[in-house]
Amino acid sequence: MNRLYDLPPHEVVAGVKNRHFSAEEYVSQIRERILKLDANINAFVNVNSDEAINVARKIDSKINAGEKVGALAGVAVGVKDNISTKGLRTTCASKILGNYVPPYDATVIRKLKEQDAIIIGKLNLDEFAMGSTTEFSKFGPTKNPWNLDYVTGGSSGGSAAAVAAAECTVSLGSDTGGSIRCPASFCSVAGFKPTYGLVSRFGLIAYSNSLEQIGPIARTVPGIISLMNVISGIDTNDDTTRKADAPYSQEITNSRLKIALIKDLTNGAQTEVSKCIYSAMDIFSSANCICDEVSLESLEYALASYYIIAMAEASSNLARYDNIRYGFDLDPDGYEWNSYYSKVRSNFGEEVKRRIIVGSYVLSSGYYGRYYLKAQKVRALLKQQFKALYSKYDVIISPTMPILPFKIGEKIDDPIKLYYVDVDTVVSNLTGMPAISIPAGFSHGLPIGLQIMADEFQEQKIFDAALHFEKSAKIQGRPAI
Repeated sequence: MNRLYDLPPHEVVAGVKNRHFSAEEYVSQIRERILKLDANINAFVNVNSDEAINVARKIDSKINAGEKVGALAGVAVGVKDNISTKGLRTTCASKILGNYVPPYDATVIRKLKEQDAIIIGKLNLDEFAMGSTTEFSKFGPTKNPWNLDYVTGGSSGGSAAAVAAAECTVSLGSDTGGSIRCPASFCSVAGFKPTYGLVSRFGLIAYSNSLEQIGPIARTVPGIISLMNVISGIDTNDDTTRKADAPYSQEITNSRLKIALIKDLTNGAQTEVSKCIYSAMDIFSSANCICDEVSLESLEYALASYYIIAMAEASSNLARYDNIRYGFDLDPDGYEWNSYYSKVRSNFGEEVKRRIIVGSYVLSSGYYGRYYLKAQKVRALLKQQFKALYSKYDVIISPTMPILPFKIGEKIDDPIKLYYVDVDTVVSNLTGMPAISIPAGFSHGLPIGLQIMADEFQEQKIFDAALHFEKSAKIQGRPAI
């Protein structure tokens, strides 16, 4: 039997539309693969098996009747468990949300369904998307398909691991400080954070409203583009959205790009990572791209500024979780309001509690100006400096992650070391600019990711560079499982 689960999105759509195989056959293979592998990987928290098969049958019936089907007809999409799915449990990997079932679909889910994509299930994450390893989940850590002893990265670890292991063809994650790109790098898949406002956040359970974006994960860049052509654009439910330049091309539109490598991020990475990124620069140079190295002193303040802003917004957003409107089973009898509220919120995980406390502190009287306002000033400075760079260059490259994947449990007790792994990715969230991570190589059998960034709403420039590198470098796309 053909391994239908290995097909990229466009081949799934073509195969289903041309009746080379049915959507039901394809989804059945995906379901069997999840049953076979996921007990070890732990990417899924909820598999939508029966509904997925029913939707597949409906797509097959439409095709057999000669009816028109959507651009993603039959494609199995995994969804990070902080994106609302009507009738399908959405927990943010937290006890706080218990068995919460949203009464509506997020805009991105509605758009996928309109194009006949199939939601195959919900994927594991760090609780409320707060983490860089997917170890902070009530469902336990997701394991890296390349080596099950290692972390997947986070917070969209389930989304990246499921795609890497071919448990779904593509997935959705959310990226607040690198939460799509980090696991994409650690799992050797492609992960894209769009420009802020390009993809609706309606239905995304908020962590940090001014930083976060929903984005796609796929094994290759064309898969990323396929999803972006569906999920991007204006949404009346999200006033931050704007009209997209879609459809984005899956062919290179500009082969002679001007590329800058950020020395500050590359030279500060592990030796193996740094060498890999300079090798990527050589690939671009040999393809007649114009390549330079640049430096930005203000980058040293980016990580601290990011965490101040993100934690401040998190402390505000998470204040709503009081177990009154939704939550887990806890009988209020015998409690007065303060004790009940305290008891409920003690069920947040340790990392979420830490971020709430820090966020409340930096917003408190006497510290707001000392921390939060300064962080916003750094944010404005970074955006100004990157705008100046993009007046000279098409894209900017760096490592996605400064280190190789590490073993599960190795850094969990040291928050500072965990926060440091975001040092290369937070800049794009602070500036609102797009960025992608694509596979760049391996060291000791562990993946390394290349980050490509561009100015606001210049997604096609990123896709051109990523397609260029992907075709030239030919990095292995999936672990042998």
